[in-house]
Amino acid sequence: MSFALYVDSLYTSPYALSVFVALTEKGLPFSVKTVDLASGEQRLDAYAGRALTARVPALVEGDFVLTESSAITEYLDETFPAPEYVALYPRERRQRAQARQIQAWVRSDLVPVRVERDTETVFFRKPCAPLSESAQQAAAKLVHVAEHFVHGPQHLFGAWSIADTDLAIMLSRLVRNGDPVPARLQEYVDFQWQRPSVQAWLARHQPG
Repeated sequence: MSFALYVDSLYTSPYALSVFVALTEKGLPFSVKTVDLASGEQRLDAYAGRALTARVPALVEGDFVLTESSAITEYLDETFPAPEYVALYPRERRQRAQARQIQAWVRSDLVPVRVERDTETVFFRKPCAPLSESAQQAAAKLVHVAEHFVHGPQHLFGAWSIADTDLAIMLSRLVRNGDPVPARLQEYVDFQWQRPSVQAWLARHQPG
């Protein structure tokens, strides 16, 4: 059993990162294949004919192909459950629901932050302008919600979950660009950033 994970060729998709981290944490064998989004490779039949939503990431397991990162991480956690494999979601039912809530929220809301602080500003330090008024409002909402869940520099729900990675990457859009973020949230981002599975993704940005 082996998986193929399709990601963007620049390795800047936070959603591809999320699935990469999930596979790495589970200790599952997988290969990484890249899709050049800038050239429109994701719309060509060779890719879109299998990954029907024509988006990254896509997880391929034989003739089974799944897109949408949170669907993939839920599939992996159900298929390769704890305790034999690292859990991606909290064990407690309500905490698990909250983890999924955070995942859904960072993917569907906060559009001005996602636009004005795209992940190229995080991974490549691409210069960016000060946040617009609408982005400042979205950033304030992000900080407000994060402060509700983050009570220390480590994990949201006692033990690590994939929601930690997703929330930390969203917060890093502000932290890595010097936007005002409370110290507790900066420490949380820095702690999550050092997780070996995240570092393995970041290493793919390094020359050679």
